[in-house]
Amino acid sequence: MPELPEVEVTRRSFADRIAGATIRALQLGKPLRWPLGCESITLAGQRVLGVRRRGKYLLMDLERGVLLWHLGMSGSLRLLEVAGAPGPHDHADLVTDRGVLRLHDPRRFGAVVFAPGQDSAVAQRLLGRLGLEPLEAGFTLAAFADGLRQRRAPIKQVLLAGDVVVGVGNIYASEALFLAGIHPTRAASRIGRERVERLRQAIVSVLARAVELGGSTLRDFSNAQGETGHFQLSASVYDREGQPCPRCRAAIRRIVQGQRSTYYCPQCQT
Repeated sequence: MPELPEVEVTRRSFADRIAGATIRALQLGKPLRWPLGCESITLAGQRVLGVRRRGKYLLMDLERGVLLWHLGMSGSLRLLEVAGAPGPHDHADLVTDRGVLRLHDPRRFGAVVFAPGQDSAVAQRLLGRLGLEPLEAGFTLAAFADGLRQRRAPIKQVLLAGDVVVGVGNIYASEALFLAGIHPTRAASRIGRERVERLRQAIVSVLARAVELGGSTLRDFSNAQGETGHFQLSASVYDREGQPCPRCRAAIRRIVQGQRSTYYCPQCQT
């Protein structure tokens, strides 16, 4: 599933090129996760002002409203100068005078939704419960510690939930917990302030590194230029069950939490 790094990499790969473009049409294929929320013809003639990110959503600001794009489980966006006929898994084409932004999504859990504004009821149904942005100034020790203090669930699952901090997907949660030396099953509310700060710094470091490396490509992720990510190749613990820990050489272990694989070092993480 594309997480924060993959969504941010996608945004950076096309945002500058589409800013200022005029929409000619939005052509939809098979139904996606949520309906568009307006007649697509009403978007024609509007100018794209810019593209932002909130969590795993891309917010495309228009002259009148905002388009929220979500990549779902397997989606990707491509900005094509010349677009051929849509394939069986191409479900949305935003046709502009600067190319066609195409949503490719084999599993159709992605979406494109129109909202009158980010503060509107439509947008807030999707964005309103999202947690702190880990790569922005608001991700402070005080705010993070306050969110964790109220959660008794294992820290790995709290990170994945997205209501305390957004975008720390499965790979990045395992990596950040290793870097911070925190066992993935430890209750979030029982992590001391000093260790919370280590975890906060680890999350920022891991996500920033992932963005730098183009995200992670485990199956089919690529950015809007068709380039794959490489973070997974430098992972310390993720998908390394039985291999030696890069710190202490103990064998990396794997457990399942909430139907997701968690990788950790039994010696370094307590």
